[in-house]
Order: sequence, then structure tokens, then C-alpha cells
Amino acid sequence: MVATCRDIGRADLVECAELGVSELVTNALLHGAPPIQVRVRGTWEHPRVEVRDGSTTPPLLPSTVEPTDEDDLLLTFGRGLSIVARSSEAWGAEIEEDGKIVWFNPAPVFSEEDGAEGVITGIVSEPRSMSDSPGMIEFEIRDVPLRSYVAFHRHYRELRREVRLLALAHEADYPLAKSLSDLFGALEQPLHDGMGLDQVEAALEAGSTTTDVHVVMDAASADVIGRFIELLDLADAFCREERLLSLARTVEQQRFQEWFLGEFVRQANGEEPLPWVGAPEESVRQSSLS
Repeated sequence: MVATCRDIGRADLVECAELGVSELVTNALLHGAPPIQVRVRGTWEHPRVEVRDGSTTPPLLPSTVEPTDEDDLLLTFGRGLSIVARSSEAWGAEIEEDGKIVWFNPAPVFSEEDGAEGVITGIVSEPRSMSDSPGMIEFEIRDVPLRSYVAFHRHYRELRREVRLLALAHEADYPLAKSLSDLFGALEQPLHDGMGLDQVEAALEAGSTTTDVHVVMDAASADVIGRFIELLDLADAFCREERLLSLARTVEQQRFQEWFLGEFVRQANGEEPLPWVGAPEESVRQSSLS
């Protein structure tokens, strides 16, 4: 961590970065679940340290911890996050489907006060029940290449988290991140319903390289998913300007994602499913944006 701060020219953050990451790793070992990972994200101006573990249990923020002599372990946990707060300009936890990330933006100077207030985001809501909803459409996404799909899902999660945390910690500096984060929020439930994760995981376990994904969704949600292509294009431009440390998509990733998302728009308009063939998808792109 010390070497990374110096490598990016932010030696002023070394002390607080080292102190904060030490506390977060300790807490992950004591209260989290494997695997535990540490990495640096964000931007040069606002680097962010993340400690990920496999537990979805949210951390206890310092204000929720009542120190007692009977519970030394809980006391240690609360003090650890207090130290993180005092080492940070901003910090919090992002809860995902299969774990959590506790993150902080190191401060140049350790605070003698209470420090930054932590915030917990990203808790996944329960999927909606579609069985009794009117206007439902059955979608069949054919011959989905599992390698491309897994890369898409990974890129989506990374980008969603990146823009959410950047907007949360530095909204004034990155207004586009705030706009992207708001659009992610609007798309969260339709994308969750439409990703077909269970079917893809079953195909992967069976050793397949492709699979069909069957989804039931309302027409309005399908139309919202089509807008996600525009969001991804906007995010690519943001990445190329080095406002995010995430990489812009490759041409291959763009073609797959435009086909996959475009199928929801096409089929909602009454068109027959088009299987993935790996060819340029310019016609699909135009259809999905119309």
C-alpha cells in the first residue's frame, strides 16, 4: 500500500493509507469471510483503498457500537472503524451479492476529531415477484457465450461500484459520476431481473460454453434495459478521460453487450430472437437505440 501511494505520486497519503488498511484487513480477518482482497481504485486525485471479503454482513459503524467490558471483540471492531474514519476523507461499505467491500479515501492528515462519517450502500433488495404482474413478456436470449457473459457481469459490477463510490465521496468534483450513478440506480432492478445469473451458473457448472437464457420481464423494464447501452458508451468516454481507473470496453465487449441488451428491446417490439454469432452488431445497436 505504501509503495502504491508513492508510485502514483501521493506520498502525502501514505500514513493514513497504511493505518486504515491495517485496520480493515484486521477486521476482515476477525469478522469477515474468505477470500480477502486488498486493492487501490478511484482516481489519482482521489485514490480509494478497498478491502473485500466474502461476508455480506454489513460492518457496524462506529456510532452504532456501544463499548462494553463484556465484549472486547466488538470493542476492538468499533475502535478499528473509528481509526478508519479518522484516516479518511470519505469511507463506507458496499454490500454485494457475494460479499462486501469496505473502502476509504485516505486523508493527507490523521484527524484528531471523529473523522469522516461512514455510509453503507449497495445492499441488494429482494427480487420482485413477476408471477402476478400484468404485461409480462418472455424473452429468449439464444446461444449466449458464457465467457463473454461472465466478463460482462464482472464489468457491470465494477463500473456500478466505481461510479457509485466516486459520486458518493466526490460528487462536486465528478458530476458525470453522479449522473451515471443515478442512472445505475434506475436500472438496478430491471438488470437484476434480466441477467439470468442462475441459468448461466448452471451452464458453467455443467461445463458448457454457451447457453440459452430465458427471462420473464415487463415491457417497461425491457425498454429501460435498452438505455443501458447509452450508459455504457458514456462510461467508456469517462474512462478514456482517466476520470475512472476502470478500463473502457474492448470492441469485442461492446459487440456482445449491445447484442445481449439489444435482444430485450428487439423482442419487446415483437421481433424473433437472434442468436449470438459473433459478427459486428451495428444493426443491433441501431435497433436498440431507436
